[in-house]
Amino acid sequence: MRSDQVRCGMQQAPHRSLFNALGMTEEERKRPMVGIVSSYNEIVPGHMHLDKIVEAVKLGVAMAGGTPVVFPAIAVCDGIAMGHIGMKYSLVTRDLIADSTECMALAHQFDALVMVPNCDKNVPGLLMAAARVNIPTVFVSGGPMLAGHVKGHKTSLSSMFEAVGAYAAGTMTQEDVQDFEDHACPTCGSCSGMYTANSMNCLTEVLGMGLRGNGTIPAVYSQRIKLAKQAGMAVMEMYRRNICPRDIMTEAAFRNALTMDMALGCSTNSMLHLPAIAHEAGVDLNLDIANELSAKTPNLCHLAPAGPTYMEDLNEAGGIYAVMKEISKKGLLDLSCMTVTGKTVGENIADAVNKDPKVIRPVDDPYSQTGGIAILRGNLAPDSAVVKRSAVVPEMLKHEGPARVFDCEEDAIDAIKGGKIVAGDVVVIRYEGPKGGPGMREMLNPTSAIAGMGLGSCVALITDGRFSGASRGASIGHCSPEAAVGGPIAFVEEGDIISIDIDAHKLELKVSEEVLKERRARWQPRAPKVTTGYLARYASLVTSADKGAVLKVPGKD
Repeated sequence: MRSDQVRCGMQQAPHRSLFNALGMTEEERKRPMVGIVSSYNEIVPGHMHLDKIVEAVKLGVAMAGGTPVVFPAIAVCDGIAMGHIGMKYSLVTRDLIADSTECMALAHQFDALVMVPNCDKNVPGLLMAAARVNIPTVFVSGGPMLAGHVKGHKTSLSSMFEAVGAYAAGTMTQEDVQDFEDHACPTCGSCSGMYTANSMNCLTEVLGMGLRGNGTIPAVYSQRIKLAKQAGMAVMEMYRRNICPRDIMTEAAFRNALTMDMALGCSTNSMLHLPAIAHEAGVDLNLDIANELSAKTPNLCHLAPAGPTYMEDLNEAGGIYAVMKEISKKGLLDLSCMTVTGKTVGENIADAVNKDPKVIRPVDDPYSQTGGIAILRGNLAPDSAVVKRSAVVPEMLKHEGPARVFDCEEDAIDAIKGGKIVAGDVVVIRYEGPKGGPGMREMLNPTSAIAGMGLGSCVALITDGRFSGASRGASIGHCSPEAAVGGPIAFVEEGDIISIDIDAHKLELKVSEEVLKERRARWQPRAPKVTTGYLARYASLVTSADKGAVLKVPGKD
C-alpha cells in the first residue's frame, strides 16, 4: 500500500503518533487509506448538501474494507459570482482545486480517492487532479437541482437572468421578476439545465470516471445517497484491481466524451475543460477533431437553455447511458474503454433503454444530424472560437452585421439595457480572455440581456471571454488568440462588418488584410488589470483558450 510510507516501520513511529492523535485505531491503520475530497460549503447551492454525500461515501468505503479520510476542496458559485469581479475568480479555481488536491493526496500518500464535486470548475479541477495523481479514483457528484415552476411552466436559473433583461425592456413587471426569483431555484443541487456543472458531471460518466446516474440523479433523491455508498465500495474494488484514472481516461475515452458532448448539447465550457483534463492525462486533445466528430454525431437532446426539458427529465428518460446506447447504434463510441465499474463502456450500456423519445430523440430522428457544439475559425479567430450550435435559432446560424465594440462586459451590458443595440448588430466584448480578464469571465449577463430584450434571434455576441452553460443564442466565445496578446479581435473597430456562418464553421472580419496589418502595427498591449495576488500569477502563466487555458509549466512550451 502507498500509505505504508506514512504508517509502517520504525521510521514512521512519529507518523503513527499523529494518527493516534486523530483517534485512528490500529485496525484502521492496517486498511487502505481512501481520501474523500469533499467540496461541501455553505455558499454554493450545489454543494450545501455534500456533507450527506460524503458521509454516505465514508460508509461505502468502510463497508468495503477501507479507511475513509475526508479533506476539502473549494468551489465558487458561478451564479453568485456573475457580473462583477467575482467572476474573475471562477475559472482560475479549476487549477487551485487540482493543485491543492494533488498536494493533499501525495503529501499523505492516500491509496485511493473518491471525489465529491458538483459545480462548474470543481468537477474538471478534480478530474485534472485525478489524472495527475493517478491512483484508483471514483467520482460521485451532488446531483442536479430540480427545475423550478413559474406560472405552470418549468424554469431554471437561465430564465431568472433573462427575466432581468425582460424587465429592462419593459416586458416584465417587478412582480413577475419576483415570481421567478422565488421559484426558479427550488432545491439544492447544480442548476437544473444542461449548464456547465451538469455537462461536466454527465461527461464524467461518459469518460468512465463516475457510476451510472452520476450526472442525472437529482440532488434531493435518496437514490443519490445510495449512489454515494456504491462509489465508496467501487473505489475499493478499483484499488484491489489497481485500475487507475489513466487506465480509464485514454484518448479513446476523450473521443467518446467529445462525441457525447455533441449528442447532449453540452455547455461550451466543455471545450475548455476536456482539453485541460486530457492534458493532465497525457492525451493531446486537438479541438480540430470536434468538428469532425460533430459532423457525424446527431444532436439528440435539447435540455434547458436549448429546450424545455431539464436534468430530471433526462434522468427519467434513462440518463446518460440511454443517450450513449442511442449513439452507439451509429458505431460512434469506443465500447471497449474501461470504466470505474470494472466493466467496459459496452458492458455498462448493454441494458440501457430510452424511456422517453421526446427527451432523448432516437438516433434516426435527431434534432439535427450534426452535434450541439461547433468550432469556428477565420481571420477573426485564427486559432478557433466556440459556439453552442444547438442553442442557436435557425435564422442566426448565418448572420452578417456591424460590430458594436466594447472593451469590457460592463460597458456592453449598459449599452444593451440602454437600448443602444439593435437588430442585426454583432456585439464584440474583448479583453475578457484568460490573460486579459484575467480569468475569462462568463458572459451570462449580456447574453441574458440580449434574450430578455427580445434580440436573441437577431443579435450575435462574440467574445474572447466565455459563456455560462445557461447562455443561448448566437453566443460565440473563446475567440483565440485573445485581445490581450494581440489577437485579431483587438483590431475590430466600431461598424466593421462581421460575417458568421456556423454551419460552415466560419468567423470573418470583413476588413482587408492591409487594413488589419495597419491596425496591428498601431496596437499597443494594455497594462494588466490586476497586478497582485493569485489573479496576477494566473495571468502570467495561463495559456490560450484553444489550449484549454491550462497553466504553463516553467521550462516547457
